Amino acid sequence: MPVLSVDLACRSWSDLGVVLLEQKGPQIVCDIIRWNEPYSPPVVELALRLNQICVERGAGVLMLDGPQAWKSEEASRADLSEPSGSSGIADSYERFVGYCLALYDALGRLGWQRLAAQERSGKSRKTQKLLVESYPHAAWNSLGIAPLPARKVCRVSHLAEAYASLTALLPITSSQPPNHNQMQAIVGGLPGLAIEDRKRPGLRAAPGTVGWFPKWQDEQWRQGFHVQPAAPVR
Repeated sequence: MPVLSVDLACRSWSDLGVVLLEQKGPQIVCDIIRWNEPYSPPVVELALRLNQICVERGAGVLMLDGPQAWKSEEASRADLSEPSGSSGIADSYERFVGYCLALYDALGRLGWQRLAAQERSGKSRKTQKLLVESYPHAAWNSLGIAPLPARKVCRVSHLAEAYASLTALLPITSSQPPNHNQMQAIVGGLPGLAIEDRKRPGLRAAPGTVGWFPKWQDEQWRQGFHVQPAAPVR
């Protein structure tokens, strides 16, 4: 089954990185989806679009590069491996965190469940709609490849070098050359293929998880896991 992976943005539809990853024989095929509307994507509309793609293409795992919850009070703010948002951050990023949390909640109302929260329900994985937080920066490091620079300073040469390193490591083909956000969505979505519970070339059967079990506390989600790929074993 394919996996939908999204590098989130809230300023315009064109800033979103949306890719569909699927294992086809020895190849990992990446179908890049482009939206060009200039206005900001409303949370509910984005959730509906992502859910529609998953339904139409048969994707049961949805990877999102964006915080799924706030940190619990006992978690250290200095712990950079913690995927969830925290208070006391810059206003612009805090708005982005709030946007991401609202998107997770909107997808939850459409039947998607956070990693671990869903497994606890006891439902069959094949029938689940699994919502997983990705972290592309950590994914690049996990694969042994230098992470992409921030989009504002990223050059075409950086994209070409990163894509060449990635395709030399894993058998990935894409429907078109990916831009910065789409590249982030590709590498962030790779663990989703392993979550599909099949043996994948170059990926652990159970991808590495970082974080803590998501919990509902003080009328909001706290903590949560993100997942990382592993470099292939030659």
